[in-house]
Amino acid sequence: MNILLIGSGGREHALAWKLAQSPLCDTLFAAPGNPGIAEEAELVVLDVADHAAVLSFCAGHGIGLVVVGPEAPLVDGLGDSLRDAGVPVFGPNRKAAQLEGSKGFTKDMCAAAGIPTAGYKRHDSKASALAGLSDFEPPYVIKADGLAAGKGVIIADTREEAEAAIGDMFGGGFGDAGASVVIEEFMTGEEASFFALTDGKDVVAFGSAQDHKRVGDGDTGPNTGGMGAYSPAPVLTEALQTEVMERIIKPTVAHMAAQGMPYSGVLFAGLMLTEQGPRLIEYNARFGDPECQVLMMRFNGDLAALMLAVATGKLAEAEAPTFSSDTALTVVMAANGYPGTPERGGTISLEKVMEAKVFHAGTTERDGRLVASGGRVLNVTATGGNVTEAKRVAYAAVDAIDFPTGFCRRDIGWREAEREAQGDCHTNHD
Repeated sequence: MNILLIGSGGREHALAWKLAQSPLCDTLFAAPGNPGIAEEAELVVLDVADHAAVLSFCAGHGIGLVVVGPEAPLVDGLGDSLRDAGVPVFGPNRKAAQLEGSKGFTKDMCAAAGIPTAGYKRHDSKASALAGLSDFEPPYVIKADGLAAGKGVIIADTREEAEAAIGDMFGGGFGDAGASVVIEEFMTGEEASFFALTDGKDVVAFGSAQDHKRVGDGDTGPNTGGMGAYSPAPVLTEALQTEVMERIIKPTVAHMAAQGMPYSGVLFAGLMLTEQGPRLIEYNARFGDPECQVLMMRFNGDLAALMLAVATGKLAEAEAPTFSSDTALTVVMAANGYPGTPERGGTISLEKVMEAKVFHAGTTERDGRLVASGGRVLNVTATGGNVTEAKRVAYAAVDAIDFPTGFCRRDIGWREAEREAQGDCHTNHD
């Protein structure tokens, strides 16, 4: 069958790389793609906000499956339009995508379904939010309700910082995403990411990961979309994964179905592993970036077949996902200035990279040269017997890349590497 992949980042390059390996895949199209994706797919110019144009392309090119990589088209309802036209799509409809599109919607869903999460209050005005700070102790967690490219969460250590964040959000600093805010209690513990696939009825686990959000070594500096990740996350033991499935994922799927908005696609749960057990931080309605890159490096199955089973409501009939026992680790190379204003146009040479897989995140071709075109530019991804080994291979590849206007963190996987050095092992089976 022919497949259309929507998106242009590192996540989509990883998906394209895996989809292209499927025996089911005849021609893989990508809109808009990037130079890395072009090695796996035929790039097409398509305005994904123009649903009629997407449907016309699908009809004209015999598309049997559409895979939506980023969140914005899902929140915009592209899934609804495709399903209404009878085109199988991997990704939720607009109402179900509110699990990512609205922090407040997800918190209310957790309250209704009894899902463990942080205490919270929703506020639709600056005055209400400022007054609502009195319901919480510092540090304060202030979240823009809508989509903010992974940057809409502020951890404020003082009331003054919290008031400034609220003023920024209601003052337009986050666009429409800040028209409403959620204030949450601060949770203490280690963060981890858990993934599950669902067709709205059945659910299967799809691996774990940990990422590094802060821009600087030692988890310092401002939050970013992610500076690196590794999979599996050994802190998510087999017992904890079972608990997450039973107390968080399955109740979510059941509640969404009962509310008449069944969720189909991947559920990406950001978790805080607290002393009281796993608690949901937030949901994403698509694969994480850069978590997707390490998951795809380890996934052993036929991605197209599995996504088609999800899209057609036949997940129960699909082969269960299997993963390599190896660890995969990815290092994000970003353009100088990120997460502020990145320096675009810097030249990149990948000719000396040997062992690692380099996924393109923010690249373009100009006059026959590869150049940086975004904030996060490359995902240098490697595998090994553990985090320490995968980290060594990944950073050897980073050092072989010629990207003078780029930078990266040098400590991706540091927590787990320290645990490995101390011989502190967890039991994990993805």
